[in-house]
Amino acid sequence: MTAPFTETLRPAQGIMFDLDGTLILSDRNLGGYKLLPGAVELLSELEASGFPFLALTNGSAYPAAQQGPRLRALGLPIPDSHLFTPNSVAGHMFRERGFGRVLVLGTQGVVDALTGEGIATVRPGEDGATSADAVYVAWHPDCAMPDIHAACEAVLAGAALFSASDVPFFASQSGRAFGYSCAIGGAIARVTGKEPELTGKPSLHAMNFVAARLGVPMESIAVIGDDPKVETEMARAGGAMGIGVTTGTTSAQEWAAQPPERRPHRVIDGLGELRALGLLG
Repeated sequence: MTAPFTETLRPAQGIMFDLDGTLILSDRNLGGYKLLPGAVELLSELEASGFPFLALTNGSAYPAAQQGPRLRALGLPIPDSHLFTPNSVAGHMFRERGFGRVLVLGTQGVVDALTGEGIATVRPGEDGATSADAVYVAWHPDCAMPDIHAACEAVLAGAALFSASDVPFFASQSGRAFGYSCAIGGAIARVTGKEPELTGKPSLHAMNFVAARLGVPMESIAVIGDDPKVETEMARAGGAMGIGVTTGTTSAQEWAAQPPERRPHRVIDGLGELRALGLLG
């Protein structure tokens, strides 16, 4: 352990992993992955023992059916059924709220993910774009001003506004990578005066989704991630246990300097140290 975090830990009944900076590092274009030390061994152990776990990334570029095979090709033993994105949470929320049509600012992978969740989508420039029930901003590196214009028109006409993430940066193989959802959502908010509702981490929507998928109470979940403003803040808000890692965006010294709402229960240098915490029984 890299910092003297001594808060009492409870036995975990389920684990949520972040992806980038915790299990893997992506390249800046999210097209290639590198496994982080200990990830394969830990997930293999959890899978073999039947211990409930899942991964929730704030990356929204790909559905699990597309990203999962790439991760397994590297040797990471994670089934599609254990891999989720903000699109997964968004699909659940949109169904609950009865949205008939959602305007998507995102890649085809985002559209495919929502379609797979049973959500009717429309893209900027298509018929009905500005009269959609909701606007969803996700991974969209090719976003242009006409896209933002269409989204603003829809929001000003009464559409609800959602964003996959408001994180400005995430960990990559080349250092900090730019979070498009944050910038695009910020532009729409500046024009319309309406802040986007988050579907991804650190929202309680995401924490509730994780608990439901794991089938265990929130307070019995260990949330493992590299960003205090994302995973740890979500864990604290939901009463879960936050475990910080130093393999992504946050150093040991930065973890130690966090305020109470972002301070993890423990900090580890890598996933190989998780077993020593006693969370797994």
